[in-house]
Amino acid sequence: MSIVFSLNLRHLDALLAVSRAGNMSAAAAEVSLSQPALAHAVANMERVLGSRLFDRYPKGVTPTEQGARFIGRVARALRYLARGIGQVRRPARMQAIANIERRITMAQLRALVSVVTASSYAAAAAEVGISQPALHRAMRELQETTEVPMLVRMGRSVRPTDAAAKLVHFVRLMLAELAAGIDELAPSEEASGTIRIGVLPVARAHFLPQVLARFCEDYPGASIEVVEGPYMELLSRLRHGEMDLLIGSQRQSVPARDVRQEGLFDDELVIVGRAGHPLRDTARPSVDALLRYPWVVPARGVPMRLNWERMFQDRGREPPNLKVQCASVMIMRGLMLEGDWLTLMSRDQFLLESRAGKLVEIGTKGPGFWRRIAMTRRIEWQPTRLQSAFVALLQDMAARKTALRQVAGTGAI
Repeated sequence: MSIVFSLNLRHLDALLAVSRAGNMSAAAAEVSLSQPALAHAVANMERVLGSRLFDRYPKGVTPTEQGARFIGRVARALRYLARGIGQVRRPARMQAIANIERRITMAQLRALVSVVTASSYAAAAAEVGISQPALHRAMRELQETTEVPMLVRMGRSVRPTDAAAKLVHFVRLMLAELAAGIDELAPSEEASGTIRIGVLPVARAHFLPQVLARFCEDYPGASIEVVEGPYMELLSRLRHGEMDLLIGSQRQSVPARDVRQEGLFDDELVIVGRAGHPLRDTARPSVDALLRYPWVVPARGVPMRLNWERMFQDRGREPPNLKVQCASVMIMRGLMLEGDWLTLMSRDQFLLESRAGKLVEIGTKGPGFWRRIAMTRRIEWQPTRLQSAFVALLQDMAARKTALRQVAGTGAI
């Protein structure tokens, strides 16, 4: 992201003007720069990015293939910035600020994001590598330009105002677009860049490693960052553009309007216990038998918990009281190895555990005991070529998984 922060907002706006006008002189007049200054700005941008953005001719300029892709991303990025500024000023009924990208700087936006994230000028200064006075000055200038207060001091820390939190959301989306634009500067035959994936426990056991291994083989220039964490934390990062995809159990409803879920495949759930569990040789444990033993399952609201509750409710019984609620596979495994605890796992998760020979499947659950694995992405997300290839492979391998299960007769979708 460091190269993104080195970009000049006014020069990015100038790229759009040059692309629209098709020549330097007309674009220079539009952005209020001299023609030599504009030409120098474009050349400097090309040097920083390491790519030629325009082909020059005696009568004008035209974007290169890579330049056109990058300029398209710049246009989306600056629209996000304009939307953010507009939304933070709207409650006060302030007029929109025209050409906001010519009045604020990337340094000011970086100060905003770093201070809001760290909740401290000192911590933000240490992270960014600039002095606290410089951060204070950047924040003061940003607030003067937008005419909106951004921070409230609380002792030694600072708290973002609602306006600041809203603006940071759009700034992060802007930064994500610029980062995607930089990735797309690579020639068509050399698809490269970074893909950031949020993963919940259900997806990381077997299916996703297969997808990642195949993708890295097909695209050696790709870099993939896998992020684990609670659902709401990952969803927030996805919505801010800090991640490209979120893979995990499909939710009955998503607490956000700017993302959508897309089902990938249905995953069978299995009851699991230690290899020496008293119910191991029971073909189909009764509900009474399952109620005699302690369970460890995730907290309320998690899809696995909902499926566990349904397992009992569909058989006319209330789920037992839980002594331990936990989503950590390691802790679940440890409890089961210590005693006669039971849990639910996806078939993919259990496949890895069963290979160690210490955990076994406890009977069967009956028909219709599945959960949907889904991919979540932002509605406005426009994937790069590399990201599109990853999504296509993800969908293809999910479809193959479904087809193999149907052929094997292990269940109908």
